[in-house]
Amino acid sequence: MRLLLLIIGLIILNGAECQNSAAYHSVRTDSGGINKGRLIGVLSVQGTLYFGSLSGLYYAWYKDYPQSSFHFFNDNNEWLQMDKFGHATSAYYESMIFYYSYRWAGLGNTASAWYGGLLALAYQLNIEILDGFSSGWGFSIGDFTANTVGATLFVSQQLIWKEQRVRLKYSFHQTSYPVYRPDLLGTNVAYQILKDYNGMSFWLSGNISSFLPKGKRFPRWLNIAIGYGGGGMTGAYVNASNPSAPGPERYRRFMLSVDVDLTRIPTHSKVLKVVFTVLSIIKIPAPAIEYNSLGNFRFYPLYY
Repeated sequence: MRLLLLIIGLIILNGAECQNSAAYHSVRTDSGGINKGRLIGVLSVQGTLYFGSLSGLYYAWYKDYPQSSFHFFNDNNEWLQMDKFGHATSAYYESMIFYYSYRWAGLGNTASAWYGGLLALAYQLNIEILDGFSSGWGFSIGDFTANTVGATLFVSQQLIWKEQRVRLKYSFHQTSYPVYRPDLLGTNVAYQILKDYNGMSFWLSGNISSFLPKGKRFPRWLNIAIGYGGGGMTGAYVNASNPSAPGPERYRRFMLSVDVDLTRIPTHSKVLKVVFTVLSIIKIPAPAIEYNSLGNFRFYPLYY
């Protein structure tokens, strides 16, 4: 989830541009009307962020670790695959950001979708290549596959429906586990949001009204959400031996809840549209039912 903070920052930087083109449902669908000035600006900003963030990531993350020849690394069993959901979600929102920046520049729906998805994959691929030359990690086929799934989810919906009917979302709550492994799970809330997989949940949030026949009276903003999470983890593969830590049993969590698609709430306020765009990555707290791999059901009056 080390990309999540970057994703949120990019959404904020691009949110105003996205909404200037009447973002979600009233953008032009033709391929004409390209604004060369805006397109040059978009490409310049993207290039600066693309290479600047990769350079910053290298010096902040990789530079002080031993380097090696390019190699692959199978990390598919880490963190009960929670990190793979994080990769998919990151690629999904990167594709969205790049898509709307191209739409703002006047490109059509199809071209913007393809360019946005491919650029998101290219960005993620560069990070995987950096991993491939680091002796502590390696190029992960699992990460690359998750990136592809996330980008494909966005691009395919834009090509088929010209809107996002199903979104990937994220939620977080604090847990008791970081105190036992603060080096891995975070020493404070800011780090735990990015590192404590026990408190993370990833959601596939589908908009109900968009699948109903036209003319049906149903709240346009109401979604149904299927979530996945994990618990009992104090290590990537197995839990570290710690007599004071909770039991060593790791478990998966499957959840069903309702959600809100904020981008479908009618408003004439450009400020609110930007706010709704930024918050679209977050699953709205709501009642939820959980079934976990320990065989237990649980009801949450308010899950976040």
